[in-house]
Amino acid sequence: MASMRDIKRRRGSIQSTQQITKAMKLVSTVKLQRAKQNADRSKNYFHCMYDTVNSILKRTQNLDHKYLKAGDSGKKAVIVITSNRGLAGGYNSNVIKLITNGELANEDLAIYAIGRKGRDALQRRYEIKADYSDIIEEPAYADAMAISKELLEAFSKGEISEIYLAYTGFKNTVVHIPTLLRLLPVEISGKETEGGQGETENKDRAPMNFEPEDEEALNLLIPKYITSLIYGGMIEAVASENGARMQAMDSATSNAEEMIDNLTLLYNRARQSSITQELTEIIAGANAIS
Repeated sequence: MASMRDIKRRRGSIQSTQQITKAMKLVSTVKLQRAKQNADRSKNYFHCMYDTVNSILKRTQNLDHKYLKAGDSGKKAVIVITSNRGLAGGYNSNVIKLITNGELANEDLAIYAIGRKGRDALQRRYEIKADYSDIIEEPAYADAMAISKELLEAFSKGEISEIYLAYTGFKNTVVHIPTLLRLLPVEISGKETEGGQGETENKDRAPMNFEPEDEEALNLLIPKYITSLIYGGMIEAVASENGARMQAMDSATSNAEEMIDNLTLLYNRARQSSITQELTEIIAGANAIS
């Protein structure tokens, strides 16, 4: 059995750690409330933009546009959204696994990193084309617009053939979903509504007329579409990060409490054993004198 001094020292160390995890949990809880509000406000626009562009392109027949076909370079760009700090459970590692163990694992990738954790993990294996880690602290639409502009220029020049977005979708405080989404060429979804094919199928077959011309309309629409998806991904990722960190710190605090209880029990046993030994020695000494 460890000595009373060692047990007391270890218990004090764990108590100090518990105070830190409690404080981090409180901070994450406050940040989560604000991030959740931002995610809830942007989610409708985020999904509506995605569905609208899919609906438009689904009704368009034989449209030849630079954003609707993959380039010839073979290089794929991936915007990877992670955090700048750890202690968030599997939040960062789950996004990284989407790249390293997913469908793009063996592809020639150019990483556009938003978050130092993703950058540091992926730079050993892939090219880090750009680092936007600072913007994840306070995501802004202007930041998403700048990233979108840079990627679209590279896509138009043929430097990259496809663009993907890897982020963590925020469903609720507990559930966070790692997601890999193809941005360009625009992926036309074939999902049907719950009501069946009937009216929805007829609408999808209806011709789409553009005013102004189709190329000019798509040149205006798709950059906004890409920007909206990047911004929505950052907003949801921030909410997911704080939710994951709050859960991790809550679990760490509970584990520390359990360890403190066990060490307190060991300390009391060691103290009782020491007192019993001292009493035994005193009684033995008194008997020897008498």
